[in-house]
Amino acid sequence: MAARASWKGHLRLSLVSCPVKLYPATSTAERISFNQLHKDTHNRINMKAVDPELGLVERSDLVRGYEYEPKQYIIISDEDIDAVRIESNHTISIEAFVDKDDVDAVYQDAPYYLVPDGAMAEETFGVIREAMIKSGKLAVARLVMTSRERVVTIGARENGMVLTTLRNPSEVRGTGEYFGNIPYGDPDPEMLELAQKLIEQKVKPFNPKEYEDRYEVALMAMIREKLKGHNPIIASAPERGNVINLMDALKASLGEAKPAAKSQPKAPVVAKESPTKVSLKAALDASKAAAPKAAPKKKA
Repeated sequence: MAARASWKGHLRLSLVSCPVKLYPATSTAERISFNQLHKDTHNRINMKAVDPELGLVERSDLVRGYEYEPKQYIIISDEDIDAVRIESNHTISIEAFVDKDDVDAVYQDAPYYLVPDGAMAEETFGVIREAMIKSGKLAVARLVMTSRERVVTIGARENGMVLTTLRNPSEVRGTGEYFGNIPYGDPDPEMLELAQKLIEQKVKPFNPKEYEDRYEVALMAMIREKLKGHNPIIASAPERGNVINLMDALKASLGEAKPAAKSQPKAPVVAKESPTKVSLKAALDASKAAAPKAAPKKKA
């Protein structure tokens, strides 16, 4: 069953806009999960809302509270939330374009697929996408999801786009506390050369299907054996030989490693161009005219 859209609104680049929909690019539905049962009855345990004074309470009696001081709350109603309206509630307005390498991976949070909402939006969506492909840039924009504004990046992917939410800078911890005491110096040249050769031997195209969750696979195998009434078969980890020192380890690794098989690169998917309508062209022209013009260069 197709996923339900997480967000609907408009994608806007200056005066050019089109309706779009946002879908989660990932799913955790296939992960193994467990429920809590009573050890004797094996009945599933229900989590109940409990008030320290009243005991069990109904979910319908719960309200939203913000703790502004220890044990001091202000009540926030649904009407209060709805009253907070900003442009990014319904519009993904592109504010800037940046190089892909400028977006640190530690800030990247959750990916979504961005698609046009209806046939009428496809042409405008395609023009923006193709322009982004030719520029090789990522768009930076904002939108409101789950009652908070998120800064996002948008990049072209195949015949659609991928939107990635970014973490707030206050959520990202600095590296000093963790990396500050790690010594930094020039390593032994011979060991460095051996390590580089080892890396070269293991270079290959990245294919995520080759890196399945082995713990998840072993866990499911154990569950299937228990369903059959068998005792689970526990596979032991392979034994590792003792290594005398780093130099011996590097040399031994180079002896065991085999060159990665080369794979043929796949041809990129190129979206077909469609004739531009007058209304879209007019919007693009108007955007160009509205953009600030660069100052003329002075003659030497």
